[in-house]
Amino acid sequence: MQKDKLREAAQENMRKATSLSKQAILRVHQKKMAEAKKLIGDAAEAISKLQALAGEYPEIIYGGMFSAALQEYAEAHIFLKLIEEAQFVSPKEINVPAVDYVLGLADAIGEYRRLTLDALREGDAAKGEKCLELMDEVYVELMAMDEAYVLVPGLRRKCDVARKIIEITRGDIAQEVRRKSLEDYLKRFELAQAEKRKPRKG
Repeated sequence: MQKDKLREAAQENMRKATSLSKQAILRVHQKKMAEAKKLIGDAAEAISKLQALAGEYPEIIYGGMFSAALQEYAEAHIFLKLIEEAQFVSPKEINVPAVDYVLGLADAIGEYRRLTLDALREGDAAKGEKCLELMDEVYVELMAMDEAYVLVPGLRRKCDVARKIIEITRGDIAQEVRRKSLEDYLKRFELAQAEKRKPRKG
């Protein structure tokens, strides 16, 4: 009976940590950094409770659901640190196992695609290109972890998804650059034609 109660409480904390981390990522996109930090802090509390319980009841804590919560939590931390300081937070800093950290890092590439699309909608291709550079950087780091493919279940699939996301994003940026170039050319052409149509003095 006691174990059932602990299991229910643990699952609730796992769901809470996952939800709070997802909300934190959304707040980062909305540029609400203070709210994002608060949500990450609340998620950290839920995860701390789970980690404290893990020593005594590992069979309750360790499973797919906890790993998913840790990945989402790691992703939120990584994303926030990159946006605010252009630096990578380490697994040790956020007290997350390396396996879940790496999987969270892979997922962060998707968040940068969203940032890129926002930048392109605002007509800021240069910002989009910077986002793409960081996506490439993360992907290269993940690909360099040869042993991780064997040790981290699901990493190969996430890297395959990340590669496709990066290629699609590269195409989106190239299309926007071409569109902007054509728009600028047409503006210059219209101005030149307008100048020609002006009546000459004298």
